[in-house]
Amino acid sequence: MATVTTTAPRTATPGALRGAPARKLLALALLAALLVPLAHARWASGTWPTALTVDLTTPLTDASTWIIDNRDSHPLFLYVLGHVSNAVVLAVRAVYLLLLAAGWAGTTAFAALIAWRAAGARLALGTAAAFLACGALGMWVPTMQTLALMVVAVLASVVVGALLGLAAGLSDRMDRALRPVLDTMQVLPAFAYLLPVVLVFGIGVPAAVLATVVYAAPPMARLTALGLRGADKEVLEAVDSLGATSRQRLLTARIPLARKELLLGVNQTIMMALSMAVIASVIGAGGLGDRVYQALASVDVGAALAAGIPIVLLAVVLDRVTAAAGGGTRRTGRALWAYALAAALAVAVAGRLMDRLDWPDAWVLEIAEPVNRAVDWMTAHLYSGVPVVGGTADWAGHFTTWVLDPVRDGLLWLPWWAVLLVVAALAWLIGTWRTALTATLAMAAIGVLGVWEPSLDTLSQVLAAVAVTLVMGFATGIAAARSDRVERLLRPVLDVFQTMPQFVYLIPVVALFGVGRAPAVAAAVVYALPAVVRITAQGLRQVDPAALESARSLGATPLQQLWQVQLPLARRSLLLAVNQGVVLVLAVVIIGGLVGGGALGYDVVFGLAQGDLATGLVAGAAIVCLGLMLDRVTQPTRKGA
Repeated sequence: MATVTTTAPRTATPGALRGAPARKLLALALLAALLVPLAHARWASGTWPTALTVDLTTPLTDASTWIIDNRDSHPLFLYVLGHVSNAVVLAVRAVYLLLLAAGWAGTTAFAALIAWRAAGARLALGTAAAFLACGALGMWVPTMQTLALMVVAVLASVVVGALLGLAAGLSDRMDRALRPVLDTMQVLPAFAYLLPVVLVFGIGVPAAVLATVVYAAPPMARLTALGLRGADKEVLEAVDSLGATSRQRLLTARIPLARKELLLGVNQTIMMALSMAVIASVIGAGGLGDRVYQALASVDVGAALAAGIPIVLLAVVLDRVTAAAGGGTRRTGRALWAYALAAALAVAVAGRLMDRLDWPDAWVLEIAEPVNRAVDWMTAHLYSGVPVVGGTADWAGHFTTWVLDPVRDGLLWLPWWAVLLVVAALAWLIGTWRTALTATLAMAAIGVLGVWEPSLDTLSQVLAAVAVTLVMGFATGIAAARSDRVERLLRPVLDVFQTMPQFVYLIPVVALFGVGRAPAVAAAVVYALPAVVRITAQGLRQVDPAALESARSLGATPLQQLWQVQLPLARRSLLLAVNQGVVLVLAVVIIGGLVGGGALGYDVVFGLAQGDLATGLVAGAAIVCLGLMLDRVTQPTRKGA
C-alpha cells in the first residue's frame, strides 16, 4: 500500500502527458502562446481584416457575362455543352411523353407490375395506391414530370457512378485519387451544386438534371468500388486458376460477387436523385418540387402539402422497390410474368382507346383549402397565447432569443484568429495534423471570400440544431438499443423520415412556426434525427456481449453498464452519428434560406432568383468550405481516433 501511495503522484502527470490528446493540447497551447499576442496586436478588432479579403464580384460577374454572351456562339457551347443540353432535354421529354401516352391507368399498372416483380403482391398494391393517391391529390402531371426527370438523371448517375467505381475498384491509384473527391462531394449541401450548372447551362431542365447527376453519382461510385474490392479472394483465385482473362474475371466473378453493393448503390442513387430533383425546382426543374417551392414562397401550406405528399409517396415506393430488388429473394415464373406484362399493356391500351389518359378532374380531392383552414386554426389557437406553455411562435421566438442570438453573437464576438485556432484544435484532437490543416484552411477561405459574418450566422444555426439533434437522437437511440419494443415502434417512423426529401421538411415547420431562423433549425433537427438515432442504436447494440456480462457479474446497474461499458465501447459509432448529424443539419439549414433562415442560404437563393451569380457563387463556395470544415472537425481518422 505504501508503494502505491508514493508512486501514484509521480506517475500520474507523465502518464497523462504521454497520451496523444495531451501532447496535441500541449503543442496547441505553446503555438497559441506564440501567435495569439501577435495576432491581437496586429488585428485587435477581431473582425476579419479587409486586407485579407479577395473581392470576386468583378471577375465572377465578368465570367458570367462572358458565358451568357457566348452561349449561342462559342464552339464549346455549340459543339459540346449544347449537344449535352439538347440530349438531356430530348431524353426527359421522351420519357415524359411516354408516361403521358401510357395514361394514368397504364402507368399505375406498370409501376405495380415492377413492384410485384421485385417484392410481391403487397408492395405492388402499395405502389398502385401511391400512384393513385398522386392523381387524387391533383398532382398527376407534376408527378410524371418529376418521374421523367428522375428516370434520366438516375440512369446517367448510375452509368457515371458505376464507371468511376469500376476504375476505383480495379486501380489503387484511381481509388486514392477519387476518395477525397467523393468524400468532399458527399458532405456538400445540395444547394452548392446548383449555381455552377446554372452558370453554364442556365435555368431549366438540363441544369437540373446535370446537378442531380453530380449529386447522386458519388454513392454509386463508392459502393461499386467497395463491392469490387470486397470480392471473395478465394473465388477470384479459383477463377484465375481456370485461366480466365482480366475481362472474364471481372464479368464472371467480381461483378456478380458485388451484386448486393451495386443494387444498394442504385437504391442510394435513386433516393439522392429524388431529393436533388425536388430541390432543383428553384432552377427550373418543374414537377412536384416547383409546386412546393411556389407554395412556400406564398406561404400556402395547403398547396405545399398537396405537392409534398406525392413526393413522400414516390420516395417510399422507390426506396421499397429498389431495396426489395437488392434483396434478390423474389422469383417469378416467366409465364406468370408474361401474363402480368400483357395485362399491364392491355390496361394502357384500353385507357388510350377510351381516351382516359388524363386523370379525371372529378376524381381530384382538394385538400389545400381544409389544410389552410386547419393552419389558420392553429395560428389562432396554438401559434401564440396558449396558457402556461405558450404557443409555437413563442417557442420559436424564445429559441431565437435565448439560443440562436447568443450563439451567433458569441461567434461574431470571437476574434477571427481565435475561431481558426478553435477549429484547428478540434480537428487535430479528433484527427491528424492534415485534418486540422484542411479544416483551418477551409475556414480561412470563408474569410478570404468576404462572407465571414453570414457564414458564422449559418454556423450558429448549425451548432444549435446539432445540439438539439444530438440530445434527442442519443436519448432515443439509447432507448431503442435497450428495448426491442421501442426499436420496433421506431423502425417504420425512421424508415419514412429517412426517405423524405429535404424540401418536404419545410412544410410542417412553416405551418407551426412561421418563417425565420428557428423554423429552419427545426426542419434541420427533424431531418437529421433519424440518422443519429439509427447509428446510435446500432453502435450500442454491437457492443461485445461479453463486456456487458462481465459488468453485470461485477454488480453494475443498468445505468452503470450504459455509462461505463456501452458508451465508451460505442465511441466510434457515436462520433459517426455526430458527423452525420452535422452534415445533414447543414444541408437543411442552407435550404432554410427559403423560409427566412437568412445567412448563406439566403444569399444562394437571392443569387438564383435575381440572376446575381456573383453573390450566389461566393455564398456557394462558402457553403462548400463550411461543409468541409464541419466534416473534418467531426470525423475521426484512424490515427487520431
